[in-house]
Amino acid sequence: MRTSTQRRRPELAAFLRNRRARVTPADVGMPPGLRRRTPGLRREEVAQLSGVGVTWYTWLEQGRPINASPQVLDAVARTLRLDPPEREHLYRLAEVPFQSAPAGLTRRISAEVQGIVDALDPLLAVVYNSRYDVLATNAAYRDLFLLPKIRAGLPNVLWTVFTLPEGACPVVHREKELPLMVATLRSSYGRHVGEPAWEEYIRELSAASPWFAELWASGTVAPPGPRVKTFRHGGVGEIRMTSQSLSLDGMPECRIVVYNPADEEARAKLAVLRERREPSYLSGTDHR
Repeated sequence: MRTSTQRRRPELAAFLRNRRARVTPADVGMPPGLRRRTPGLRREEVAQLSGVGVTWYTWLEQGRPINASPQVLDAVARTLRLDPPEREHLYRLAEVPFQSAPAGLTRRISAEVQGIVDALDPLLAVVYNSRYDVLATNAAYRDLFLLPKIRAGLPNVLWTVFTLPEGACPVVHREKELPLMVATLRSSYGRHVGEPAWEEYIRELSAASPWFAELWASGTVAPPGPRVKTFRHGGVGEIRMTSQSLSLDGMPECRIVVYNPADEEARAKLAVLRERREPSYLSGTDHR
């Protein structure tokens, strides 16, 4: 517990500083003032607008071991114009109850869940945990995506997209899509700050990909959500897909992501891939 708290406090301090810097005086109806050395609000301005003491807020932003109530955190969140996932992230870093946290990271699925994923074919379906480990796929997903074994353990989408050469990466528009994935990861990370497995994962991926390290340092937070994405396949070219995330009862921090073709061209290309499907792809476990 102490290690987790010690790790959360610097993360909290960095998060508050980052968010304070992006809110200008004009955003909150204040004059810009003179001799403003840095962009964004000053600490005393955040304290004033939040109705808290300057010393208390300074200590909070410095990561000192002080207590914060939900009411005070809500006031700070409003001042810093935090959206819902950022507000939840603030609560978790401040170690204030937001909702019940899961016991651990899910790494296996049941035969029933695999059956549901398989039954979604011809729609593409995959089960991720909150760290983007791939727990299950169906044949339609494997028609389009190949997840190479880049490291030991489960296939991991972030390791794939950040460590493959750009030309081999299945994601088109990487400059838009990959930052969103990292922001989604950070939203989950708030529940696991200080946990050795998570810290090692972030450390190793940061070492493997300077771009991931840069995006991670930005502190951006975002929830999973529906997207329109473009993927590339060596055999049929680019395919536009819409994605939708569905939660799974009894599997905390896991979701089924279902991909639909976004247009008739994508639908036709997926049909071509189905026709080329190897018999071994019919197995629901050969992605591991």
